[in-house]
Amino acid sequence: MFKKILVPTDASEYSCRALKTALELARVFHAEIELLFVMSPPEAYWDPYVARSFVVPTQEIERGGELALEATLEGIDVGDVLLMKKKLSGHPATIIIEEVKKENIDLVVMGSHGHGPIAGSILGSISQRVLQRAECPVFIVK
Repeated sequence: MFKKILVPTDASEYSCRALKTALELARVFHAEIELLFVMSPPEAYWDPYVARSFVVPTQEIERGGELALEATLEGIDVGDVLLMKKKLSGHPATIIIEEVKKENIDLVVMGSHGHGPIAGSILGSISQRVLQRAECPVFIVK
């Protein structure tokens, strides 16, 4: 039934819970998992309280992706499940939807909330967008 499971992560507790759930499903269905971190492209961030803006270097975003993937896997026994790690750049919801189509994903398992560029301001908006636009089942983990 499910052969490829996509687990988007931002290294939040919700993402870790989603990975654990996906691993259980992968064992039942003998599926493989793609653990995906989507990096926002370098852009200028502006702080209304400070009279300056700054650009986040690509290397910092890349390193952040590695750290997010490592943090999500920390303390989790993957066991005999085939798990591939991937980092892509762009808007998370859009990239997740594109990855579903490109990689023939059968199921997306993701956390109900996460941390975007402005942590806490729009929690859950990525999972809602993916739920609305994905062409495969989406399992939302609380």
